[in-house]
Formats: sequence, structure tokens, C-alpha cells
Amino acid sequence: MKQQEVVIRCEKLSKDYGSNNGLFDCNLTVKSGEVFGLIGPNGAGKSTLLKLLMDSIKPSSGSAEIFELDTQQHSLELKARIGYLPGELMDFPSVTAGYILNLLLNLRGIEDRERLKIISNRLQLDLNRKYQELSHGNKQKVGLVQAFMHNPELLILDEPTIGLDPVIQRELRTMVQEAVQEGKTVLLSSHVLSDVESVCSRIGLIIGGRIVREGTLAELRSERIHKITASFIGKKPTSTQLITSGATEVVVTKDSVYFESNGSINEILQLLSHFQVSELDSRELSLEEVFFSEVNR
Repeated sequence: MKQQEVVIRCEKLSKDYGSNNGLFDCNLTVKSGEVFGLIGPNGAGKSTLLKLLMDSIKPSSGSAEIFELDTQQHSLELKARIGYLPGELMDFPSVTAGYILNLLLNLRGIEDRERLKIISNRLQLDLNRKYQELSHGNKQKVGLVQAFMHNPELLILDEPTIGLDPVIQRELRTMVQEAVQEGKTVLLSSHVLSDVESVCSRIGLIIGGRIVREGTLAELRSERIHKITASFIGKKPTSTQLITSGATEVVVTKDSVYFESNGSINEILQLLSHFQVSELDSRELSLEEVFFSEVNR
């Protein structure tokens, strides 16, 4: 099996804005063909990381490489190989969306306009409308078209679904999946886990400027917590019995018990089997609930 090449590598990458704001000691590896999702609350440091990779801001310390090239020393060369959607789009007064996108293709030295037309149609973008008259969602489409239209090897997308209706969000997910099937790599950010859960092979959680959890979806799902409610006729287990069997966050009421379990619940079920259970409800915490439990720690 061919080993995947490393496309993005960050080592202790930091940008300190002061007052504990910024990005701190970020170690990150993204391999060829991956879709890596950065998830975290607003202001967590996601956009800062992407700006550092694009060399639009300079790090306080640490290093970053893309395609084994230093992102500062080879900034211009790398930008030609990357499709980047920034978190804040520039304003373009008095010109159409089509004018802006054609201008950007000219700056890249690309004469073929067919891909521009195809992507604009897929995202339902009217190229003849003036940019300043577009809604936020349609301005976002302009940003997405310019990121995809030169067929880049790497896509770096900052909050790509903001302002998009569900139909266009679904089309964007398809475009990301197609890019990966063609051998491209994608790094995207979002503060909504469902935006990245459907397309990402790995996810990293950023809180307070630090990556506090990272893994594949399978690894993260293996850490999911069960939330269980059991009602009884007659006697019920004590909190001590439940905790001894592996339960956590135990609450005992008159007729029921509420608790959580991380991992196997076999021992807990064996305990419950000694009592007359009238109702048993179990559900897994979503990845979003598991992730953002970190925020409150």
C-alpha cells in the first residue's frame, strides 16, 4: 500500500495576539487525499491557523510547510497550488461577479473559462449580477468559485457553508468529495460539527487557540458516551452499585436512575438484570456533545 504524502505540516506553530488570544503550539499533519476538519467555537483560533498557512499573517513562533515547502519562503509558489476561501471576503464595488472571477483567472494566467462556468452553474451563481448587490450567501458562492475554479491541489476553506442554503451546502459537499476522489486534499473549518462530520476523514477540535482533541471519525465515535435512564418497579440499584459497575454522573430519584457510561455497558446491564426494570432508554451523545463537553472542563 502506497504511503500517503504529507501535504500540511505544522510544528509548534503559534500566533500570539496577547491576552491569551491567538494560536499556540499547533502541531498538525494533513496527508494527501484527506479531508481534515477544524471544529471549534468562534474565536477559537481556526481562522488564525488558516491565515498562517496562507502567509497572510506571520507566526510568532514555530513553522508550517505545505507540499514540503516553507509557507513563508515559498508563499507565492504555494498560492498557485491552493484554493483558499477566506473567512472575510473582500468588497468589490461596481463590478459583476463574473468580472471579478475572470480577473482572478487572468492574474493566474488561465485562459480556459469552462471550469469557471461549470462551478458557477453548480453553485447557482449569477455571474452577471454586481457583487455589491449580492446577498451574503451569493458572495460566499463567489468566494467558493474562486477557490475551486483553477483546479487546485489543496483546498483551504474557512467556514465554507456560512450563508448557503441546504441545497447549495449539499452540492458543496459533493464538490469536496469529488476533489478528494481526484487525489486532492482539503482542510476546512467550521463552528458547526455537522458541517464537517459528513465529509471529513479526520477532525481536530480547537479551543482557546489549542488543538485539544484530534482523530478519525471512528476513533472519536469510539469515545462516545451513553446517556441512560432506567425506571424500576420496586427496588432499584444504589448510586454506589452503579458507580462500581462503571456508571458516572449518577442521579437517583424515587423511581428511576440516570447515569452515563463511557465504553462497554455489559457490567451495568448485569447489575440492572437483578432488578425489575419497567423502562430503559439509552442514547449516545453526539460527536458535537462530546466535543463541546471539552469547552466546559
